Amino acid sequence: MELRRNRNIQWVIVFLLGTLIVAGFTWVNYSFSKNNPGGNDFLVHYVGTRSFLLEGVSPYSDEVAIRIQTAAYGHPAQGDEHELRVAYPLYSIIVFLPFSLIKNYIFARAVWMTALELALIIMAFVVMNLAGWKPPLWMQGVILLFSLTWYHAIRGVVNGNAVILIAMMLSVVFLLMRDNKDRLAGFLLAITTIKPQLVVLLIPLIIIWSLYQKRWTLIKWFFGTMAACILIGIILIPNWILQNLWEILKYPAYNPAGTLAAALSEWSPGLESPLKWGIFIALGVLLLYEWWTGRKGSFERFLWVAFLTLTISQWIGIQTDPGNFIILFPAIILIISIWDKRWKAKGTIIVSSTLAVLFFGLWFLFIMTIQKSYQPIQNPVMFIPLPAITLFGLYWIKWWVITPARSYWIGSK
Repeated sequence: MELRRNRNIQWVIVFLLGTLIVAGFTWVNYSFSKNNPGGNDFLVHYVGTRSFLLEGVSPYSDEVAIRIQTAAYGHPAQGDEHELRVAYPLYSIIVFLPFSLIKNYIFARAVWMTALELALIIMAFVVMNLAGWKPPLWMQGVILLFSLTWYHAIRGVVNGNAVILIAMMLSVVFLLMRDNKDRLAGFLLAITTIKPQLVVLLIPLIIIWSLYQKRWTLIKWFFGTMAACILIGIILIPNWILQNLWEILKYPAYNPAGTLAAALSEWSPGLESPLKWGIFIALGVLLLYEWWTGRKGSFERFLWVAFLTLTISQWIGIQTDPGNFIILFPAIILIISIWDKRWKAKGTIIVSSTLAVLFFGLWFLFIMTIQKSYQPIQNPVMFIPLPAITLFGLYWIKWWVITPARSYWIGSK
């Protein structure tokens, strides 16, 4: 009886502390949003979802685009201003619905920012669990602080980019797959397709590996959830797929460099086409090789290939943006966790140094290369460092990850 009472008290304390933390985050975010207009990644879907729910206007319409642009700029987009059009699948309103019901945009943005920050914290804990890594408590604190404050996290939170939720959900999907909870894994994997360019290569890998592993439940729940999402969309807007495809086709025209080849061609004009095909062929061959050799492998081998796939998908030629690179955070944690276990006493120094280089290096590069336009714009050079570091790190640890005799994966050092 006494034990149960103590547990109840502990849960009450945890609940109160959690409430205070969420309230604190939201207050800080509200103060920031009030003094710093923006959050355009969120604004697009906030206005698009509200317009559809309250007025029945298609989020893909020109009318809604002009509303979004006017909210952001005070007028329809002009010159080099981003057109801010909805390009997500219609079922993405499931994610934005609770926030779009808040009438005051500043408060809605603050709550959304809090949700993204909580997702970053959850992702950090999930990935450490996924890697079987239990660093000292102080190091866990450092990792949590890093996860909230490094360049790709701050950029995502300030802009209101849903990629943070996608990255968190994918981390949970991998954890569920490891623990054979395939129903929920398949369901969440389908929801990650609200930003399809992020998972367009990862999903075929998961399906292929699941087929070889006879994980039929995961496959059925993924395709069943996808079918339900698409069907609900068709009931709401019968031709939403065509409208969405049209927006996707228009998307590259009003966005800055969206591929590694386009970014490199900023310094080598006229070479975008050969660069595009060279990068595509080289990375495509590498990816197919790793998929083939890992198709029957263990979960550890699969997870390494999955992280490699997410990394390569940022460079292979799929339209993206360095703002999406937060999706590489789980791979970074896996890499430093293996280093920590491999080098034991020196591991703490290596991990701390790596996090410091990533934190200060990326912020320094961004600040020194920022471009001025209708708003500060990141330089295409930001396409290079994080995927390069992640690709290098993944191949550094490959042997320790995929070799069954090694013990660097499961458990702490």
